[in-house]
Amino acid sequence: MRAIVFISLFSFLIGFSQQKSMISKKEVLQKVHEGNSSLKITNQEYLMAKADFNQSRAVFLPNITASHTGILTTNPLMAFGSKLNQEILTQNDFDPARLNDPNETRNFATVLEIQQPLINIDGIYKRKASKVKMEAIELKTSRTKEYLTLEVNKAYMQLQLSYRGVEVLEKALTTAEANKQLAENSFKQGFLQESDVLAVDVHVTEVKNQLQTAKSNVLNASNYLSFLMNERGDVVYQPADSLTINISKELSKAVSNDRSDIKAMELSTEAYKKMYQSEKMSFLPRLNAFGSYQLFDNNIFNVDASGYLVGAQLSWDIFQGSKRFAKVQKSKAEYEKSVLEYQQYKSKSELELNKVLRMLHDAENKLKLTELAMQQSKEALRIRKNRFKEGLEKSTDLLIAETKYIQKQLEYYQTIFEFNYSKAYVEFLTK
Repeated sequence: MRAIVFISLFSFLIGFSQQKSMISKKEVLQKVHEGNSSLKITNQEYLMAKADFNQSRAVFLPNITASHTGILTTNPLMAFGSKLNQEILTQNDFDPARLNDPNETRNFATVLEIQQPLINIDGIYKRKASKVKMEAIELKTSRTKEYLTLEVNKAYMQLQLSYRGVEVLEKALTTAEANKQLAENSFKQGFLQESDVLAVDVHVTEVKNQLQTAKSNVLNASNYLSFLMNERGDVVYQPADSLTINISKELSKAVSNDRSDIKAMELSTEAYKKMYQSEKMSFLPRLNAFGSYQLFDNNIFNVDASGYLVGAQLSWDIFQGSKRFAKVQKSKAEYEKSVLEYQQYKSKSELELNKVLRMLHDAENKLKLTELAMQQSKEALRIRKNRFKEGLEKSTDLLIAETKYIQKQLEYYQTIFEFNYSKAYVEFLTK
């Protein structure tokens, strides 16, 4: 068991003793905006939506095809038609015997066809829906970047908090070891019992365990920063500045309708509305123009005859087995659902903001109290330490005072973290 504990501790110390890399929050933000996987994914979603919008150009642009076809036939109708297209019919070809039993006939046709939409109202509304969807995803990408900024602030403050914890506990360990030495000297002089010395030893071990946990927190915070930046996870980062109270400008206390994610939800609702309108417009007729230019010959890739065809078609799908009625009903339900989701999202955002504002207010009050408690526990520890040196204080009282001072320091820095993060979160919700 001791060997296992030693190996684990040795591996941990090697991990923490890796070369530290100093990094500022500005550098983290820059690397996150350049390499974060979530941001890359939302960028690809935007490109997909943009491609869908570009596809909708087909409602205005022509469809052009070209083909070259070769046939060999003895079919009476096909043989006669092929010769007619090739403009090689003679009087003899009207002989009933030849018409009914023609010789083997070859025909090669090169056809260039064009189809031009003229009036396609449902397609126009689908194009509008694609455009709105693209704009909504663009805003979603912007909100993802804002969220990552908040997450970087949180992760960077966690790294700062972790180093603060290590700093507090390293000082506490130095003090505990000094008190241990003092207790051992007092024991040799007969002023303390062995149980008092053992209690001091236990306290030193507890502080060491807390310090090890604090160092693990540094590694965890570094790994999370590496994940956000999409970099290798074996780097131990060190913040360029320490954790301090963030004194910023006056914060807004209302959710803005222009917030990118709320605007994206609004545009998403608009897209569903356009799709609903498109389904309703599918009951209207469509008008399309068409044309083709044809080249014929009895030898491949030769041209002896040609002709063209142009026209327009007005088509109207009057009834499709009630399928269109069902699609309109579904589209209407999707639109109304999106309206409800938009309203729910706004209400949830306002609820979240009220919650965070209360968190900020509580953290602000707690900040004053924890700072006062830290100063009081520091003074209490100083008094008890001086009395312990003079033999006027029990070792247990000194240990209690030391433990309380450590706790109050850690609570104070944790409260700074909560206060700063609450401020950043309020800015995120009201931006």
